[in-house]
Amino acid sequence: MEILVITSQIIIAVSILIVWVFRFDNIVVEFKQYGLSDLIRSMVGAAKISLATLLVVGIFYKEVVFLSALSMAFLMVCAQIAHISVKNPLMKYVPSFCLLVLSLFIAASDKGLI
Repeated sequence: MEILVITSQIIIAVSILIVWVFRFDNIVVEFKQYGLSDLIRSMVGAAKISLATLLVVGIFYKEVVFLSALSMAFLMVCAQIAHISVKNPLMKYVPSFCLLVLSLFIAASDKGLI
């Protein structure tokens, strides 16, 4: 189970890195579509990158895993709400939904629920 949790932490971190660093131009377009400001976009990006970093740190220091995973899950719920608010096609929901599930899996595993 531990290997699955660590793999999930790495998948989330790499996904956030790819989207928020290498595909940032898409993020700019999406946040404009949602009607959110540049400040909100920057705050969300900083939070996601910080939490993704903490998830990687959590591989070595378990104390940071639960709160990081739960916070990432919260941001992914917000992403789902943003997609719903602009009636995006279903395929737009999939990445944030997958990261939501992985985040909840990590948090549940950290607390011994699964």
